Amino acid sequence: RAFGMDVLAWSQNLTRERAEECGARLAPDKDALMAGSDVVSVHVVLGDRTRGLVGARELGLMKPTAYLVNTSRAAIVDQAALLSALREGRIAGAGLDVFEEEPLPAGHEFRTLPNVLATPHLGYVSELNYATYFREAVEDIGAFLDGAPIRVL
Repeated sequence: RAFGMDVLAWSQNLTRERAEECGARLAPDKDALMAGSDVVSVHVVLGDRTRGLVGARELGLMKPTAYLVNTSRAAIVDQAALLSALREGRIAGAGLDVFEEEPLPAGHEFRTLPNVLATPHLGYVSELNYATYFREAVEDIGAFLDGAPIRVL
């Protein structure tokens, strides 16, 4: 919505009421979501029901001008099917920050495809998080130097 998009949402557990509370329209099913979206952004937890949730069939439903964004877990999207769709231009591109192997190996094809934006899995990074991390790191060092370590692993 921040980009002025009409947000379409789908989940096995999502209700129309909950989607509307969040400013989205509920897609009737996953196929309608895939076929009707210009950008498909994956936001689910990896589990038995979501492993391979987006495969060759789902990618085939996407518009050739559509993008897939996966910031959840790599195994939710069939990686071989995604590579094929990207190579063959069946979708416009992908934004990825999760990979089967992390960090992404230097020679991996995702690093060379012109229609892939690949970043490290850093979605949690925010000013507030860093302020907490650095404050606690300084506290940890001070406590260690005082002979009374805290937050010991």
